[in-house]
Amino acid sequence: MASEDKPDEVQGAADDGMADWAEALLEQKASDGVGDAAPGGPLSGDTPKPFTSGGDGHVNDINMVLDIPVQLSVELGRTKVPIKHILQLGQGSVVELDALAGEPMDVLVNGYLIAQGEVVVVNDKFGIRLTDVVTPSERLKRVSRN
Repeated sequence: MASEDKPDEVQGAADDGMADWAEALLEQKASDGVGDAAPGGPLSGDTPKPFTSGGDGHVNDINMVLDIPVQLSVELGRTKVPIKHILQLGQGSVVELDALAGEPMDVLVNGYLIAQGEVVVVNDKFGIRLTDVVTPSERLKRVSRN
């Protein structure tokens, strides 16, 4: 696909060095029939717009929080192991996890589950395609339980 043939969202992503991922995402949308999403988003290169709060009409600028770093991790599974087994681990050792093969992987931000997905490979790099995103209300319920 030539550069001039790429949609705007792939063109914008190329500026950020993410063209391969953006193109893979567009191909996935096309194969799933999911082309109805609103234009823009993190891969489009669009600048997020400020939002307004409820009744008082003051504008709150979301850009103030966009550069705050968070820890994003993808978890394959978990297990509890006694220290004596940890000390016996060596090259070639196998640690059994609680997740079954083929189950979706958990995507966590600062230790809180935000989505689940499946592993993908694009140009010899691993990534994760989100298959289920936890709703904000469900996230709040989970945080309040901890």
